[in-house]
Amino acid sequence: MSQHLLALPIVLPMFAALVLLLLSNRISEQRQRLLSVAFTALLVLVNLVLLSHASSGELAFYALGNWQAPFGIILMLDRLSALMLTITAVLAMGCVIFACAGDDQRGAYFHGVFQLQLMGLNGAFLTGDIFNLFVFFEILLLASYALLMHGGGKARVGAGLHYVILNLAGSALFLISLGILYGATGTLNMADMARRVASMPNDQAALVTAGGLLLIVVFSLKAALLPLYFWLPRTYAAAPAPVAALFAIMTKVGLYAILRVQTLIFADSPAEDPIDAWLWWSGLATLVLAAVGVLAARDLRTLIAYLVLISVGTLLAGTALQSPAANTALLYYLPHTTLICGSLFLIAELIGQQRAKAGTRLVRARRLYQRFLLGGLFLVAAVAVAGLPPLAGALGKLMLMQAVEGNARLWLWPLLLLAGLCALVALSRAGSVLFWASYKGEVATGRVTRAQLGGVLWLLAYAPLLVIFGGPMSEYTQATARQLAQPQAVIAELLGDAPAAQATQFQAIQGESP
Repeated sequence: MSQHLLALPIVLPMFAALVLLLLSNRISEQRQRLLSVAFTALLVLVNLVLLSHASSGELAFYALGNWQAPFGIILMLDRLSALMLTITAVLAMGCVIFACAGDDQRGAYFHGVFQLQLMGLNGAFLTGDIFNLFVFFEILLLASYALLMHGGGKARVGAGLHYVILNLAGSALFLISLGILYGATGTLNMADMARRVASMPNDQAALVTAGGLLLIVVFSLKAALLPLYFWLPRTYAAAPAPVAALFAIMTKVGLYAILRVQTLIFADSPAEDPIDAWLWWSGLATLVLAAVGVLAARDLRTLIAYLVLISVGTLLAGTALQSPAANTALLYYLPHTTLICGSLFLIAELIGQQRAKAGTRLVRARRLYQRFLLGGLFLVAAVAVAGLPPLAGALGKLMLMQAVEGNARLWLWPLLLLAGLCALVALSRAGSVLFWASYKGEVATGRVTRAQLGGVLWLLAYAPLLVIFGGPMSEYTQATARQLAQPQAVIAELLGDAPAAQATQFQAIQGESP
């Protein structure tokens, strides 16, 4: 594989964004859509090539400007980052196809900003430098602000204001934590920081622990972990359907960042135990309150947003277990819940457009014009997201339950099963109201278009595919978990065997004596 291919998931959407933003007023809407879909399809192919390369277990690194680690900007591809890149591209493909039915024209520059969002997401998954993780976080957040406001409206402006303020506070805390860690370790490269943290003297270990915990709090805000999740339901419910569907991956960026720093930087450090305790209890609390939120939701969009939170609680409670078996389970469950929750946001939009003023509120209204088509799509997505057999959601939860040991079973098993039951009850109630209790005439408008149906089917197809290819998928996630459990391999391959020489070089650059 050419080493330059590793930069394509960042360069390609950046180039696409520039083209689409510069030509937005010069080419027709149809051509903008064709370019956006073509660029996204090419991104899917590139990420599949990277996934194939990563499946061999070989680590790939790309030094921008040929400045080598730990001083240069490093992109790193392993099994985990390749998996996240592929999920993002697949989800984006369904969203952009759906948006081409008309959602993209409700505001300006949709496709260009959409590509910037992909650039930020891909950069966050590829970077090997924790400061550049902050940079890519800001890129994807700036793009998400514009996408959230796309089309305007009072609800979106209100939700967007809260979203912006919270993330600005999170960005400030991120910088503070980076300052603490850089001051204590003298580096921002993740592998180099991991090496230095492992040999940190006791008098500086407390400072590193404080910086690490603050960093986890920031990532918990991105992942929407309790008590930092209250922004999510309103934000996701107010966003345009293809944007809300793409946002299904946003919480997984926080999860990825937690998993990355937990397994690489703070493995076997004094910060490990408090981080695990925070993730465990916050994950369980998120599960409980998200289950309550699902039952209390009176709007289908809000209900789906709380389903996203149930998956967040499940994934982060699994992350806290710190075992290869638990990481295997959560990585198997992650693509399923992300793609299905994304499809549900799209299906909710299709239902809302055929219910006139009632929209997606769970009240009796006019009978759906295409009730059998929409009912079938909703049924498949509901069964999948609730975690019912034989789909991948049930298999992922079963694997996670088997990975739990000791007294942790007394907490996770009942809460996980209870959250699944609440999701099933809430979805059954929603389906009854939308498809059985609504009978007041027919709506002759709002027919599902081919682009909308294509976007939904693209995402829903992965529910059976993840079962059909469950064997290879399980093998890949097992290998990914084993790779995460061996951080020294990443450190050795990236930095080599000359830590003393690198430390001396760093001190010389800083004007210090070795």
